[in-house]
Amino acid sequence: MVSAPREVLLFTLAGQRYGLPTEDVRELVRAVRLTPLPRAPDVVEGLLNLHGQLLPVLDLRRRFRHPARPLSAFDHLIVAQAGPRQVALRVDRAEGLRVVAPEEWDETPRELPGVGYVTGAAKLEDGLVLVHDLRGFLSEAESLALDAALVASTERA
Repeated sequence: MVSAPREVLLFTLAGQRYGLPTEDVRELVRAVRLTPLPRAPDVVEGLLNLHGQLLPVLDLRRRFRHPARPLSAFDHLIVAQAGPRQVALRVDRAEGLRVVAPEEWDETPRELPGVGYVTGAAKLEDGLVLVHDLRGFLSEAESLALDAALVASTERA
C-alpha cells in the first residue's frame, strides 16, 4: 500500500530536530513574555495571550529531558492543536515546512521511552526526525491539573 506524502513542520530544540504534522499546527509567533500560571503542571511554562485567547505554553525541554533555559526573544512559539486543547509550544527555532515522501516515512516508532508518542519518523537525507503526536502530549492527570489551574486563574482575574 502506497501512502500519500505528509507535510511536517520541522523545528529545533536543544540542537535536535523534531517535527509536527502540519494539520496540528495553527500558526507560528515570536516568543513574548509569558504570564505565570500558578498550580499548573510542571510541563506548563505559563500562559500566552494570543489575539485575546489565553493559551498554555508547554515546556518541550522538560518533556524531552533537555536542560532548562530562560525564554529568549529569538525563540518561536508554535500554536498547535493538542487533542481538544489549543496550546503553544516553545521551541528554539521553527525551520519550516517539509513534504515527506512515502519512502521517507516510517510509522514503526509509535511510543519511545522518555519521548512519548510519535506519529512516525521522517528519514531525511540529513538525519532522522521524530514527528510527534500532540494528542498524547499531556497525560490525563496533567490535563486535569491544567484545567483546574486555568479555572483558578480566571476566578482570580
